[in-house]
Formats: sequence, structure tokens, C-alpha cells
Amino acid sequence: MKMNFARILGYTALQYANNEALVNIERQRRYTFRELHLLTNRIANMMRERLNLRRGDAYMCLLENDNMALLHAWTALKGEAGAVYTNFRDSIEEHCWQMDFIKPKVVFIENTLLERYFDLLTQRGITVVCMDPPAPPREGLHNFWDLVADSSEANPDVESDAFNDVLIYRFTGGTTGRSKCAQYTIDNWMAMRDASYFENEQYFSEHTRNLHMAPVSHASGFSILSTFFRGGCNVTQNLPDLRQWSLNVQTEKITNALLVPTLIYRLLEVKEIAGYDLSSLTTIFYGGSPMSPAKLKLAQERFGNVFTQIYGATECLQMVGILSKADHLTGVATGRLASAGQVGTGIEVKIVDEDGNEVPQGQTGEIWVRCRGTIGAYFHNPEGTAAEFSNGFWKSGDLGYLDDGGYLFIVDRKKDMIITGGFNVYAVEVEAALSSHPAVENAAVVGVPHVEWGETVHAEVLVRAGSEVSAEELIEHVKGLLGRFKAPKNISFVEALPLSPVGKVLRRHVREKYWKDQTRRIG
Repeated sequence: MKMNFARILGYTALQYANNEALVNIERQRRYTFRELHLLTNRIANMMRERLNLRRGDAYMCLLENDNMALLHAWTALKGEAGAVYTNFRDSIEEHCWQMDFIKPKVVFIENTLLERYFDLLTQRGITVVCMDPPAPPREGLHNFWDLVADSSEANPDVESDAFNDVLIYRFTGGTTGRSKCAQYTIDNWMAMRDASYFENEQYFSEHTRNLHMAPVSHASGFSILSTFFRGGCNVTQNLPDLRQWSLNVQTEKITNALLVPTLIYRLLEVKEIAGYDLSSLTTIFYGGSPMSPAKLKLAQERFGNVFTQIYGATECLQMVGILSKADHLTGVATGRLASAGQVGTGIEVKIVDEDGNEVPQGQTGEIWVRCRGTIGAYFHNPEGTAAEFSNGFWKSGDLGYLDDGGYLFIVDRKKDMIITGGFNVYAVEVEAALSSHPAVENAAVVGVPHVEWGETVHAEVLVRAGSEVSAEELIEHVKGLLGRFKAPKNISFVEALPLSPVGKVLRRHVREKYWKDQTRRIG
């Protein structure tokens, strides 16, 4: 099926023409729906006419949230070439690997990266476009706004196959290994928009003001189109600063936001935040990793019943599981507060054993997902595609089960299951128990080598500032909650845990320290 996305977007721009559509906090840019539609037309036309980006080409975005917002789906889906969204905060080594893998024709880059990146890019034959006037100018360097200035506001009139033409690429988070490159069609993105409108609880309207502090190149981008097509406003923040976030919520009257659990924990600890008026918040989405039930209770007491958990992945743009606000009120009594919520509308989930056979309801197995938002393959990775996809299902690598109400419980990552003395211990369960202790800010649990048991449960713990606790006390705390065999045998206290750019604990980095010299490895 062919689709002219610029025409689709144009109808919404007519309907909400003078409403505020996009606000970039740091650069203080504000666009109405009409202005944003015409600007993104100009950008899409500039890419085709000035940069000769055509079907089959790719361009990479090394951008902070405000500049990334200009090249997000409302721009990318209007054009022919594929937009490569990478995390601005990734390392230069990771960015270079991504460039060499996908070979972009053009890179759009923040000026702050030019000193380190310009020669690396030009040596690869890549055209470099910076987002602000360069100082000093460099030969071969293009200024984004100079390129856009003379471009037409007319509909780019590009027709793409909604199901087959790849227009956006994103790299997976890499929490369990080398990141892979997911590729998306228009329908993948429209599926994400459509599914959000089908749920019983509605999160997006003309009055929505959606604050993006998490990277819009990744998780936070899931709500961009859902907000836009309902006539709401997307607001971007570049720095992961919770005080600035709180100020932006107050001054911009923010209603919606996405925070990973790690940031919600920190939000509860920053005393100055109590002085800000955050009463406009009606929805805080969280996901990316499970939240400690004990800390969730504290967050609800602080912010009210505004929390909605979403479970999804780079490989599946739709919300696979949704733990609604209503669920958060009844979840303690039903035991479902620990779940990832009910399976989302239009999602096929099946739980399978090691051989791919579906297991009975209530039994733990690997979660497989199939829906419109599921990608068809990884880019240039037939081995990864064959290993992780089957008959349209994506093999999530998560272990879980479905209860009799259709609630999905995530037990752990498949690779993070610890087998000790013949018993299966799930790292996430132990981490939740540790984090429920008032002295613990965060924890990472891994299996470490043991001659007799194969592995033992080990924890690295970050203690909350101003608190004290012994390893023995924490071990007894976990024993009381989970039993003796699931409790850590050893605990190391650390000053920091390795986190991904979006705040996920990188267990593989913790695990690597203990397994690097072993001939038999886990994960």
C-alpha cells in the first residue's frame, strides 16, 4: 500500500493549525502545527534536493533532543532516504561502529561534537551538516539552517510503500550484548500511534503537553506521533537534569512524561524538587526496567495515581504490556502491581519453551511478540534475524508468564537467569528485594562462578547517600522476602553502577568482571 505521509500529516496541521505543536526548551524554539508541518516539508525537500538523499540512502542523526525533534518521524516519513537514529550520549567508539555498519551518506551533528568527529566523518566520505552556525567555518561543513533557508514548503510528494520501504533505523540498547539495527516502515510507526488510541485509558488529547527528557531517538519517541495526531504539544529537554525537568513541568504545564525507574528513584531523593508545582502532571510512563514496588508506593504518595507502566522494545514499537493507572490502584490487592500489565490491543503474545512450543497459561517461558509494530528483520544481520524472529514473531529474550486475567509477568531476561545448585534464580526478583530496603538506591544482581554450584548469586549495591547498611543485613533482608536459596551469597558495595545512556543497569558489564577469565561463560 502506497502512502504520502506529508499529506496525512497535513490534515492534522490544518485541524490544529494555530495550536502549539513543538517546544524546544534549550534553544527556545516554538512551532505551531502549521509552522512545524511547513518546516518539516522544507527539511524533507532540502534532503532530496540539496543533499541528494534518495531511496536506499541513509543519513545519521547525532543530535540532542531539540534538534532530533526536527528530524523525527514527522520529517523522516515524508522523505525517501532512511533516518538513522542513534543516541547522542553514546561513546565515540559506538558511533564509529554504527557509521561503519550502516554507511550513512550524510550525518547531522551537534556543533559540540565537531572537534572530535569532523575528520572521522570526512575521512569516510560522509557529508557533514551541523545544526548551528559553525565557529570557525570548516571546508566541506554545511550549516543546517542555510540548507533549509531556500527550500520549498510544498508537499515533498513522496509516496512510500507503507509496509516495505524502510525509512527509519534505530540501534538496540545493547544491555545484553552488541547492539543490533532495527529497521522500520511507515506502518510500524502508525501502528504505535493507532494502538495508543485503542486502550481503555486515554493518555493523549489536544491538551497534552508531553515532556521528553529521555532520548527521543529511542524510548521517548514512542509518544511523539500519538501526541501530535491528537493535537497535543511535544516539549523537548536535552539534559538529564531532574531539577530542570521539574522547572519545565512547572513552567510549561507538562501533563505527560516518561522516566525510567532509576530517575524516578532519584526524583524522590532531590529535596529541592518539593518546591516546584508539578500538579499539572497527569501521566508518568515508566518502563525500560522493572520498578521496585516499595519505591513505586513512595512515588504514588508523592505524585498521586499518575503512573502507567509500559513494556515494549526497540524491535516492537507498540505497547506490548500496559499496567494502567486503574491497575496501580488495585495492584497490591491482586498481586498484579509486579506485572508488566495486560497485553496491549492488537498484540499477539505467546509463551514458549526452549523448543518454541507454547506452554500452558501460567507457566514460565520465553515471551514472543507479533503485531504491526514488530519489525521484519535487523538491518544487514541475517544471523541475528534468524535467531530472534520466527514466523513474524520477535523472540524477546524475556522470561515470563500470563495469568488468568491476561496480565503479563516478566520474570527476567533469559540470559540473566542464574542457575545455582540446580535452582533457577531470576536477577530482577533479587534486585527488587534489595531495592525495597530503605538504605538501597539501586542494585545489580549477577551469577558469579562457583566450583561446586556452577554459579552463586552476587549483588553490587549502591547505597543511598547518608545511609548505612551491612552486607549481612541486606542478605537477611532478601532471605526474609525470597527465601534462603535466592538471597545473594556475597554483596559488594559500589559508588556507581554501569548504566546505559537511557538509565538501564548494564548487567553484562557487571557480569563481565567475574566471568572474563572463565572458559565456561554465562550470557
